[in-house]
Amino acid sequence: MTSKTLKVEGMSCHHCTDSVTRAVRALAGVKSVEVSLEKKSAEVSWDESVLAEENLAAAIEGEGYKVVP
Repeated sequence: MTSKTLKVEGMSCHHCTDSVTRAVRALAGVKSVEVSLEKKSAEVSWDESVLAEENLAAAIEGEGYKVVP
């Protein structure tokens, strides 16, 4: 299992964190996700054999937010 904190720009309310959480949880292989509005981040754990890290960013960006380094 792999874990990473992704910095997410564009979240301004709890609706935003809910959108990011739903988008990431919908991906096969995701074990856990915790999105923080205050930290502007998403802490994600996933099964690397099922899910590539790039797909996490794509799911978040598909909701209209930006993943930054």
